[in-house]
Amino acid sequence: MRALKPLLASALLGLLPACGPEASPPVPDDTGTSQQPVRLGIKNADPSIIRVGSTYISAESDGSRLYVRTAASVAALASAARTQVWGNPTGLGEVWAPQIVRDGTTYVIYFAAGTGNAHRMYAIQSQTANAGYSGAVKLALPDDKWAIDGTAFIYRGQRFFVWSGWVGNSNGEQTLFIARMSNATTITGPRAVISQPREWWEQVDVNPPTRINEGPEVIIDPNGQLHVVYSANGSWDTNYCLADLRLRADGDPMYVWDWFKSNGCLFGANGGIMMSGWDPTLYAKGVGHHSFVLLNGDPNTSPPAGPQFPLAYHGVPKADSPNPFWSGRYWYSGTFQWWGNVTYARGTERNTGWSLKFYE
Repeated sequence: MRALKPLLASALLGLLPACGPEASPPVPDDTGTSQQPVRLGIKNADPSIIRVGSTYISAESDGSRLYVRTAASVAALASAARTQVWGNPTGLGEVWAPQIVRDGTTYVIYFAAGTGNAHRMYAIQSQTANAGYSGAVKLALPDDKWAIDGTAFIYRGQRFFVWSGWVGNSNGEQTLFIARMSNATTITGPRAVISQPREWWEQVDVNPPTRINEGPEVIIDPNGQLHVVYSANGSWDTNYCLADLRLRADGDPMYVWDWFKSNGCLFGANGGIMMSGWDPTLYAKGVGHHSFVLLNGDPNTSPPAGPQFPLAYHGVPKADSPNPFWSGRYWYSGTFQWWGNVTYARGTERNTGWSLKFYE
């Protein structure tokens, strides 16, 4: 089933595979949903959006400073005032991909800052979403290597931090790492690899050749299993896409072989690298670095099976040709839903469970 608009997906429901014993086949909820994607009037990359009560809160960067918007809906964020919450007073360099979460009553924005090989993860905190943030605190990630796109979460009572970084000191490939935390800004223990871009569909960029896993976003499926949905390939081309890591039931998040990877992209514009049963986007390309728009940004509030739920991602219109990609990216508002009885294969091993469908 392709990344169709909900109305088309509803029409083709009878052609979909059964979801197995985990749930009845999901029925797309197309109430009030347009067949055209909603391109928000925010010309930027890397959306991070959470819901707190009935308020939607987003964080973004202009490359140097951090901003927050608040609104009554995802769509209304585009017209909401953009309030600067951190001005980079000590000149940390390029500021990338802020991620906002709510930890108890405290808002935390994680972001990468630095120049070249010096990018590291930082955090600022406040009791108010759009004001009063602390100075930036550098996270002491294990081994102190290049790091971007980090976010924190709690799974089964244990705090974790997941991010994209380098194994060594040079840019060979971007790996997804995880480490335990004791509080919102303190890492405890070593880092562990959970994904490296070693699949053929993660190595299709040729100009330049890239090996990238980045933008990890955490969600928990209806069976209680942990997922890290991430972006693969270069964000400057049509091969950029979303893929899924699913932790086996009762698996250890710190043990790489307890993670199973989708056998292709689940959301992207290049039909040749999609997982079987998932087709390419119809309207946007270079799609990726998404946000699940969860309550408080907490994966423990992940939605149940059945209806569709809010999704944000960045991309550029497919009709734009040529397109500079990075300078032409917009935030888009879409939806996602759980998709059951999906098998991920690794060699001779098989793992069947929940995956995800994404809608433009």
